[in-house]
Amino acid sequence: MKRETGFSASRRLRPAQADDAAPRPDLLQRLAAAHAERAQQQLLRRLRTVAEVAGPRIVVAGRTLLHFANNDYLGLAQHPALREAALRALARGGVGAGAAHLLGGHREEHAALEETLARWTGRERALLFSTGYMANLGVIGALLGAGDVCVQDRLNHACLIDGARLAGCELKRYPHADVAAAARQLRQRPGAAALVASDGVFSMDGDVAPLAELAALCTKEHATLLIDDAHGLGVLGPDGAGSLAEAGLTPSDAPVLMATLGKALGTFGAFVAGSAALIEGLVQFARTYVYTTALPPALAAAARAAVEVARLESWRRDKLHRLIAHFRHGAAARGIALAAARTPIQPVPIGASEAALRAAQALEDAGFYVPAIRPPTVPRGAARLRVTLSAAHEERDVERLLDALARALAAARDAEA
Repeated sequence: MKRETGFSASRRLRPAQADDAAPRPDLLQRLAAAHAERAQQQLLRRLRTVAEVAGPRIVVAGRTLLHFANNDYLGLAQHPALREAALRALARGGVGAGAAHLLGGHREEHAALEETLARWTGRERALLFSTGYMANLGVIGALLGAGDVCVQDRLNHACLIDGARLAGCELKRYPHADVAAAARQLRQRPGAAALVASDGVFSMDGDVAPLAELAALCTKEHATLLIDDAHGLGVLGPDGAGSLAEAGLTPSDAPVLMATLGKALGTFGAFVAGSAALIEGLVQFARTYVYTTALPPALAAAARAAVEVARLESWRRDKLHRLIAHFRHGAAARGIALAAARTPIQPVPIGASEAALRAAQALEDAGFYVPAIRPPTVPRGAARLRVTLSAAHEERDVERLLDALARALAAARDAEA
C-alpha cells in the first residue's frame, strides 16, 4: 500500500471543523498580562534616557549623577585616541560596513582589529561579531548539535544558556563554581561530544571562575572549554589580556575564548579567539556571523585604539584595583556586607526586591546612579545593588558613595522593621 505523504496527509489529519478548536490565545494580551504580573511583583525594568555623559557623571532627568553602574572599567569610552581613530575611519569609509563580512563588508579596520585581538590574547586567530550575545550563539551553534552535551555554570550569562538551547544539544547546569558537579555531569554522557562553558568573571556576582580546575577537568574528560571573558578582558592578567592569562592557561587549555569590546575597551562588538581551525569553521557555520551586517568600521578602528591604550596605560588597571580595594575596605569599616569579589563588579546583597528598589532610589536622591538588580536577572530573594567601579572614578567619589550607601542601607532596614 502506498504511504500517504505531503499535503494530502496533512489535510487528512486536520480536524474536520476548524470552528471546533479552542480559540487561540492572543499573544499581545498574554504579553500584557505577564507585564502586569511583573509590575505587581515590583520587578519591572525601567528604561532611563541619559542626556549627557562627562567622565563618570551622567545627566538623567535633568540631574547630574555619579555613574556607578556602567562597565567602562578603564574609562576608555571617551578617550581622545578612540575618538580620533573613529573619526579617521569615518572620513575614509563612512558610517556603516554596508554588508555582511562575506559579502563585501569586511574592511581593513576589521582585519587589523582581529589581528590585534589575536596577538593580545595569545591566539592564532580572532573573528569579530556584532555583539557578545551573537558571538556566543554563533560559536555554540557551530560546535554543538543534537546528541552533544553542554555543561554550564548555573550563573552563566543568558547568551551562553540560550546558545546551548538553540544548538539543540543537551544542556546541563552545575551549581555555581562547583567543578566536582560539572565532572559528574560530564561523566553521565561519556560518549558524547562535550563543551564546558563558563563566564570568566560573573557579571552579577563579580567573582572569577575556577578556570584552572575547569581546564584540568576538560583535559581529563576530553571536553572543550569555552570561556566568556566579557568582564575580565582589559581588567585582569598581564597587559589586561584577561582572566585566562591571569590564570596562566594556554590556548590548548581553553580552546575557545569569547570577549566583548563594549566593556573595558569602551566601544562595541565582540570576538571569538582560538585556533585557525576554529575560526575557519566559524566563518562557515556560525550563523550569527554569516547572516548579519559587519560591525561599523569606525567602531573597529576605535576598538583597535582601545586595545593599545589598555595594554600600554597600565596605570588605569592599577588605579582601578586601588579603587576596588578602597571600596571594599571602606565598606567593611562601615559594616556594609559585600559579596566576595575582587573585580570592578562589587555586589551589595539586599535580598528583597522592594528593599533594593528603596536603596537604589535613596542613592539616586543623594546623587548616585546604582540601579537595583532584581529577579529574573538574579535568583528570587537575591536582589542587590551592583556597584561597578571605573578608572574614571576618584577616591573621593568612592568615599561619597560609601557614605551614601551606608545611609541608604540603614534607611532600607528601618523601613522593613
